[in-house]
Amino acid sequence: MSMQDDLFKVIVPPVSVKPSSKLSIVGTGEVGMACAVIIAQKSLADELVLVDRRADKLKGESMDLMHGSLFMKSRIKADTDFKVTQDSKICIVCAGVRMKGETPDANQLKGNVALFKEIIPQLAKHSPSAILLIVSQPVDPLTYVAWKLSGFPKNRVIGVGTNLDNARLRFLLSAELKVFPANIHTSIVGEQGYGSVPVWSGTNVAGIKLKDVAGNMSKKHGDEFHKKVIDSAQEVIRLKGCISWAIGLSVANIVNAIVKNLKAIQLVTTNAKNEHGIKTDVFLSLPCILGATGVCGIIRQQLDEDEERKLRCGVENLTKAQCEIGL
Repeated sequence: MSMQDDLFKVIVPPVSVKPSSKLSIVGTGEVGMACAVIIAQKSLADELVLVDRRADKLKGESMDLMHGSLFMKSRIKADTDFKVTQDSKICIVCAGVRMKGETPDANQLKGNVALFKEIIPQLAKHSPSAILLIVSQPVDPLTYVAWKLSGFPKNRVIGVGTNLDNARLRFLLSAELKVFPANIHTSIVGEQGYGSVPVWSGTNVAGIKLKDVAGNMSKKHGDEFHKKVIDSAQEVIRLKGCISWAIGLSVANIVNAIVKNLKAIQLVTTNAKNEHGIKTDVFLSLPCILGATGVCGIIRQQLDEDEERKLRCGVENLTKAQCEIGL
């Protein structure tokens, strides 16, 4: 007899039950594991799957996480074979070539496109109804790549985009205004990175637009705040080697909106065709309504003339990058 037999009598044999909320994370680097830990802590998945082609790294990370099973409700699985992701509700892609400089470059994009050609078809094969959430950098063109390679409808292919940059901006404004970040409403749209567009014309606190009461902050210091947002990411990388916890929290927040069908408005990368006069299938960040089907809607955001001009510049940059990928 086994130890189990000594402990209790089996009345009904165990049956296999499909998880109602299965999430898969591809890539077990710092970003992938930060996403995994926070998602598990928030109990957003009853089954959380880790995939990585580095078998030893994957085994070590999964063992480390499983040893904390007492403190979380998610069941952890790990494998180098994408078959383990079968029937995932959301597939989160964090795998990729790390940036060598301060910003994504052509070599990083080329390397990650090649990697995506291995990853995305496998995810689409095993989870044809999944939502793809792209975290790898550069996120906008890679979200486009994921859309092309998967053949999924555009509402089910999402990138983290400017989601974290928006959170950084709200944090910086909260420090300046001495107001809790959740009470500051603003957005950063367009191309993720230095080409992104802070929408100062709509920035408000409790419905009061800053441009109406604090002209100096919204105009004179606007570019300075935006630069701080982008530079702060590079400062974290310089100090600790990578960004992990903040992006993990950002990803978990997006996942929460989808899993719980919250219809929450989030800044994420999406197909922007027919928005703001855009005529092509270009992927960039816009305020989107997120729910169980992915992007349920896109807010018809009003931009001033300068913001529209900057957005168009980002569209041109991203359209060029997408054309050079050649999919």
